[in-house]
Amino acid sequence: MSTSPATAGIDLERAWRLHPQVSVRPEPFGALLYHFGIRKLSFLKDPRLLDVVQRLGEEPTALAACRESGVADAELPRFASALGTLVQSSMIVEGAP
Repeated sequence: MSTSPATAGIDLERAWRLHPQVSVRPEPFGALLYHFGIRKLSFLKDPRLLDVVQRLGEEPTALAACRESGVADAELPRFASALGTLVQSSMIVEGAP
């Protein structure tokens, strides 16, 4: 299975991390992410996506973060797409911390 189709979002084989100006506030539904630099708010409506996002800085790749969070192969395209949306909104950026 390819983990980085062009339409799926981000390349899961690369390293990603939270933007240094992003604050994460866990909530029962998932989390709120606030980017202090551009004053943008994003909602994570899946607690597992929050777990993936929090692991991005600890794991060598987004795929590893997904695996550690229990994301199944069949769910990878959905998580790659969600992470891609976070890249477009500048909440996560490529590279290790």
